[in-house]
Amino acid sequence: MNKFICLFFLLILSQKWVAAEKPTADIRSRDPFILAEPETGTYYWYFSNYGKVGIRKSRDLKLWTEWKEVFTVPPDNWAKGEIWAAEVHKYNGRYYLFATVNSYAEIQIPELPNGWTSTYRAMQIFHSDSPEGPFKSFSNQPHLPSNLLTLDGTLWVEDGIPYMVYCHEWLQMVDGTMEVIQLKPDLSATVGQSSVLFKASEAPWKPKPKPSYVTDGPFLYRTKTGKLLMIWSSGSAKGYAVGIAESATGKITGPWTHQSQLLYDNNGGHGSIFNTFDNKLCLVIHQPNGPSGAERARFFELNDMGNTLTLGAEMFNE
Repeated sequence: MNKFICLFFLLILSQKWVAAEKPTADIRSRDPFILAEPETGTYYWYFSNYGKVGIRKSRDLKLWTEWKEVFTVPPDNWAKGEIWAAEVHKYNGRYYLFATVNSYAEIQIPELPNGWTSTYRAMQIFHSDSPEGPFKSFSNQPHLPSNLLTLDGTLWVEDGIPYMVYCHEWLQMVDGTMEVIQLKPDLSATVGQSSVLFKASEAPWKPKPKPSYVTDGPFLYRTKTGKLLMIWSSGSAKGYAVGIAESATGKITGPWTHQSQLLYDNNGGHGSIFNTFDNKLCLVIHQPNGPSGAERARFFELNDMGNTLTLGAEMFNE
């Protein structure tokens, strides 16, 4: 009898999971990020939603559970505005949420014409014992100064040392930069000064001349031959795109050069890379880049060629 009771409850739970599932094509998403947890066979898809971060879960990347909140900006935080580009990284057995936190206060941007304004924004890292949160603050202050307009931070670990790679906003820099800064071992704060890795205008696929150049969405990957690559996004002749930069030394400090061939050039970007549970290398991006509400996550197989990455077949788009 006990066996039948257990089977009954397992059936109820499985039906609850299935009933809540939604196909990938029906889910609006900008800056998608997937954390694959092989221990539980679960993919976690992180979403930014105003001052909150939520997840959807999947077993197969095709169908997803309902949105579940995993983080809300604390009331005593330095800023309580929108959250952008949420990423969650597993590091030393814990989970770290990298988030671009926006304030409601606006600043003038004197470097650009026509009275441009922007909200204050900065990178901040939060921590949890679970990929499902709740994520907590290290302090009520951002990891990077709010007046620097930084965004899209991601984690990179090299020789046992954690770093954050992030973008310095084009609104402030005009020619947006990609920068790196060392983090403390527990990721609670930064160490030392940041370094500029490259400027957006250095990419050969950037349309020129132009009054401003955007850096978005860095993600780092080491190839099967040990080459260190960075995918990142900006505007190309066809719209929003994903390019590839490479470190000449194989180290995060570079120097960095840019491959001439775009990874993706059809008005989509802000990509990240993960391995599926059947050992496929996968790129996820949002596409199109607009109008607002039209954005969807698109998954592609990636080919690791040793010296570069090439796009394979699209996955899970039915």
